[in-house]
Amino acid sequence: METDSMECVSSTGNEIHQNSNGHQSYQFSSTKTHAAAAVVTNIVGPTATAPATSVYELLECPVCTYSMYPPIHQCHNGHTLCSTCKVRVHNRCPTCRQELGDIRCLALEKVAESLELPCKYYNLGCPEIFPYYSKLKHESLCNFRPYSCPYAGSECGIVGDIPFLVAHLRDDHKVDMHAGSTFNHRYVKSNPREVENATWMLTVFHCFGQYFCLHFEAFQLGMGPVYMAFLRFMGDEEDARSYSYSLEVGGSGRKLTWEGTPRSIRDSHRKVRDSNDGLIIQRNMALFFSGGDRKELKLRVTGKIWKEQHSPDSGICMPNLSSS
Repeated sequence: METDSMECVSSTGNEIHQNSNGHQSYQFSSTKTHAAAAVVTNIVGPTATAPATSVYELLECPVCTYSMYPPIHQCHNGHTLCSTCKVRVHNRCPTCRQELGDIRCLALEKVAESLELPCKYYNLGCPEIFPYYSKLKHESLCNFRPYSCPYAGSECGIVGDIPFLVAHLRDDHKVDMHAGSTFNHRYVKSNPREVENATWMLTVFHCFGQYFCLHFEAFQLGMGPVYMAFLRFMGDEEDARSYSYSLEVGGSGRKLTWEGTPRSIRDSHRKVRDSNDGLIIQRNMALFFSGGDRKELKLRVTGKIWKEQHSPDSGICMPNLSSS
């Protein structure tokens, strides 16, 4: 649900300009080229001269095309498939249509144990090589895996690297882009009682060579409606810890403040929201801040982002407020 009026003022007013990329569901602005490490197997006999990629293809399920992990099933004619797809095909071999039964392909499972393969994100920069059965777990946590679109207003399935997602947010979701580490936003809604469960992501900020997403939304918390503002870092959690931010909202001589560390976009928008990790304003308080007859929401949220710096002499963490 969109607001009737939203005014966004940046401390600098300069819009970020960045080249757009193709809008594919899996896209990267640039690809690092890395040679994949050689795959070594312990296969002997007639298959010893076959390339390692052929062995890897043998471990690909013919139904879902994903890599197979124990238990690997086979039919009486030797055709294999993964345990998940065995249920999906109603215990019939998808190749010869014979009944599968409960035959395990132990030989192929043993072959898999002998494989060492590069992470599937090696072309994005990951240099790691893993035993076949350890590879899947690593890839689910790999720092080089693509990021999901951080837009909160829809279930967007786009993934990619940060430069691509920035262009995607700007061009496809029409998100405002601003440069600078301070901000001053005004949220206006003529009938605030209609904005429950409304989600806005107003701005992507560019400062310190990084990108940050500012979220503002209304939702039910317990029995009462609340407004919440929070910041997410477009990068990994380890890098997010190098930054801090503050938010402030007020009116009628009162104010609420929040200070914290931005969450990585590896954490979903809902996960951050449900953990209450941000500035939370009860609706009655928000209407009090708005003044007047409390029939119109007029909130001004100000804030700043800074990079934490550790003093080499004292070990004390010192804020760096410069955005350059």
